[in-house]
Amino acid sequence: MIKLIIQSIRQKLAWIVVCGVFYPVAMTAIAQLAFPRQANGSLVEREGKVVGSALLAQQFTGSKYFWPRPSANGYGTGPAGFAASSGSNFGPTSAQLQTNVRNNAKALRDAHRLPADAPVPADLVYASASGLDPHISPEAARFQIARVAAARGMSEATISALVERFVEPPQWGFLGEARVNVLLLNLALDAADGKKSG
Repeated sequence: MIKLIIQSIRQKLAWIVVCGVFYPVAMTAIAQLAFPRQANGSLVEREGKVVGSALLAQQFTGSKYFWPRPSANGYGTGPAGFAASSGSNFGPTSAQLQTNVRNNAKALRDAHRLPADAPVPADLVYASASGLDPHISPEAARFQIARVAAARGMSEATISALVERFVEPPQWGFLGEARVNVLLLNLALDAADGKKSG
């Protein structure tokens, strides 16, 4: 009996070392060698300063920018500045969810000067499950072109060409849907607007 207990303790300690030390160190080393940018958060820099991550949504306000999906958690900005991932957890029959969607749709229509019954892209009125989704659909980006062009004094054709340049196809051609990264699009938009002004 004592022999079995000692063997069990040894096995437990061995697996703690293998799974808790060697495996994480090996995976971290492989990730840093093979995918250093992704392993370090896919950080996006502008003029030598980190402005965000290509993997996380951030809030953009004002008519001059493309807007991301609504976030149920404030785009992961907590009191300590950490990114928390969470949805609202409201079910499809939730009165609060329906109110949120109606309010989001009304605000979107008002910002784009549309009639009260005009259709709007679903991903601009429904929050993502994580609250951190950095992408919107190409349709949601195209929906915002007229507003952004008017706010910046740029032609819709110029903004439209920029949007199309940032449409990412489904991963490996068949996983998921086509999408647009809002942060990358807005940074390119600022750069294009700067060239036009400069």
